[in-house]
Amino acid sequence: MTETATVGGGCFWCTEAAIKELAGVNTVTSGYAGGDVENPTYKQVCSGTTDHAEVVQIEYEPAKIEYSELLEVFFATHDPTQLNRQGPDVGTQYRSIILTHSAEQRATAEAYIEALSDHYDDAIVTEIESLERFWSAEEYHQDYFEKNPTDAYCRMHAQPKVEKVRETFTEKLTQ
Repeated sequence: MTETATVGGGCFWCTEAAIKELAGVNTVTSGYAGGDVENPTYKQVCSGTTDHAEVVQIEYEPAKIEYSELLEVFFATHDPTQLNRQGPDVGTQYRSIILTHSAEQRATAEAYIEALSDHYDDAIVTEIESLERFWSAEEYHQDYFEKNPTDAYCRMHAQPKVEKVRETFTEKLTQ
């Protein structure tokens, strides 16, 4: 049995690469959500006019990895106190967001943020919304880090997140 989670923490290339490291994660798809344009393109989303965020949709096996564990990795691999940006990426499309698929996910995310808030000097700005629609990103965005490991952006931003997951969450890694 699988479940689905959807999160955005900056560039989807980075989030996808980090989450794919985890045991119990079957697929990670880069895409767009939270906006008001149907079937948006990368160019449209980057314009900042669609209100979509770059997100990843995760199909996972709760018997192997719990939703709260996905949130733990998600929060460990981005700065949830930065409003509408992560590192060099600036704009609402790079906001920190959790798009829930159920009331249970919403409650878990709210409790997780509440517990985490004492660990930051600044307020956590991560949005929590119910997922209305997820749009897969163009094919060239899928598995981007895996396909382009020598890309300068990937080396500077995705690789450190992957390394952090490998170092911090060794018991949760795929074999």
